[in-house]
Amino acid sequence: MKVAVPAEGAHLDAKVGDRLGLSSHLLVIDLESKNLEAYPRPRASGSGAGMEMVALIIAKKCNFLLTGWCSPTAEKYLSAYGVGIVTGISGTVAEALDKFEREHPKAQQAEKPAEPPLNAFRIDCRVLALAVRNASRQISSFLPVMIGVILLMGLFSAFISEELILSFFSGTLFQDSFWGALSGSAFAGNPVNSYIIGGKLLSLGVSPVAVSAFMCSWVTVGFVQLPAEIASLGWRFAMIRNLSCFALSMALSMAMMLILSVFGIY
Repeated sequence: MKVAVPAEGAHLDAKVGDRLGLSSHLLVIDLESKNLEAYPRPRASGSGAGMEMVALIIAKKCNFLLTGWCSPTAEKYLSAYGVGIVTGISGTVAEALDKFEREHPKAQQAEKPAEPPLNAFRIDCRVLALAVRNASRQISSFLPVMIGVILLMGLFSAFISEELILSFFSGTLFQDSFWGALSGSAFAGNPVNSYIIGGKLLSLGVSPVAVSAFMCSWVTVGFVQLPAEIASLGWRFAMIRNLSCFALSMALSMAMMLILSVFGIY
């Protein structure tokens, strides 16, 4: 078992330091082999030096820290890595180690407890509040989308008849792919809405090739926002991007139809 002690020197007769960031050395002692390792303070002073010593204690896999005082921040990080903290220590390092071994005779067994301590499962209220706040923001931002999806389902069922839809899609591969990509390109909306419309089209008997082309072009092509895209990125880029995405939507829908036919799904 390893014990870390901030000290005012690199030997066991040195005085135990009051704080990690103000001590000149950090001593790491193996209580079984009595091996001593001394590390000088990495900085001149301050909280930065203290946190560097905390990192050193964790890196050396120490089991306990004996010190005069430990800051709440340092205690938080050390406790998270299973380092026990004993404060109020004074005198020399040798005296502190002797007192620790007398007052903690079962510290070796505590190094590997059979069951984790109850405080290991303690809930951090600040972390919990932050998680709840982030979840609330995500729910509030997604709520308008869900409401829009519900309204879209109602409007689609009420105003678009099965006969009107089937009149556009004849069942031929190329024509269904073309009309599906064209209808998806004519509108702009949230990708979630395309799943709702696509599911409704499939339930009305529209071929998967038309639905696949519609969903791809719905997300990648947008004739409605084309003027804004031309103004921002230039007409050549906007036209090439939209036309290539339109063609790719048709190609992907045909590839999807081929895959479905190979596996006997459609």
